[in-house]
Amino acid sequence: MTFLESLPVPSLDRPFGVHLWPLFSKAFELVAGYPADDFKFVAGETPMSTLRDTSIFVAVYYTVIFSGREWMRNREPFKLKSLFLIHNFVLTAVSAILLALFVEELLPTVVRKGIFYAICDHDGGWTQPLVVLYYMTYLTKYLELLDTVFLFLKKKPLTFLHCYHHGATAVLCYTQLIGHTSVSWVPITLNLTVHVVMYWYYFQSARGVRISWKEWVTRLQIGQFVIDLGFVYFASYTYFTSTYFTWMPHSGQCAGEEFAAFAGIIILSSYLVLFISFYLATYSKEGKPPTARKALRRMSQARALDPHSFDAKAMTTGAGTGDVLPRSRKA
Repeated sequence: MTFLESLPVPSLDRPFGVHLWPLFSKAFELVAGYPADDFKFVAGETPMSTLRDTSIFVAVYYTVIFSGREWMRNREPFKLKSLFLIHNFVLTAVSAILLALFVEELLPTVVRKGIFYAICDHDGGWTQPLVVLYYMTYLTKYLELLDTVFLFLKKKPLTFLHCYHHGATAVLCYTQLIGHTSVSWVPITLNLTVHVVMYWYYFQSARGVRISWKEWVTRLQIGQFVIDLGFVYFASYTYFTSTYFTWMPHSGQCAGEEFAAFAGIIILSSYLVLFISFYLATYSKEGKPPTARKALRRMSQARALDPHSFDAKAMTTGAGTGDVLPRSRKA
């Protein structure tokens, strides 16, 4: 038998050849003291399972980042390269592992029973393994809050998009957990896909690797929200028409709580608007910084005209002395 023949063969139930869930369950048991198969999300008992817990954590987050920004105002920025590398690599790896586990759990359901069953039936999108993965993904949102800590320690701008997105995402994940929304896996898996790409980009960028596809990260994020909203609007429409407006055309019933549907619609819609605005401000023709050749030409012309009033920053960035370029680390 050759080496290739000895490798596990992927199948519908084992998309990656090996069964990932037992491996994950053992790792889960090392931390929690019991296997992942025994996990149950119980509001008020499971850590970070109440609105009070989530609200306090988010309030502390905003207090820390804005007070930290003021504390750093007259201090030199920290380098933190090694910690930043570790942070981004860990989030890349965690996102990839969770995404693989979601694929293993969902692919057989979607193929055998269809997409509607997977997003609307309680037994399709709210199985015990999926609840474990939903909860693990929810916890990573608190780890991602460290993104902003790195920003203010390095004296980078704290944009509204960045700060709002981090706090709102933790709240969004919480509402979907307690709202038992079967469609949750769609935004979550897409978000994990984006985060694998995004955190890998930041990891490589911090290493000094020149990356030419930064703009595509934002495009991927916008595409994610468009697809998210398509599924969330459909699931919400199906729920409300089948519950309150049965005379309207609908595809059947859809699992989930009403407050979770409203939270998903409002927060995801706000993300789409903000990310499109950011993209247009950052990458539109009017907002793009000039190429290096054009910048050098402008610098030479400025020196020739008036060497004493030359503003190097304005020439190399395309901004005046008082202009502020839109900057954001992420969503």
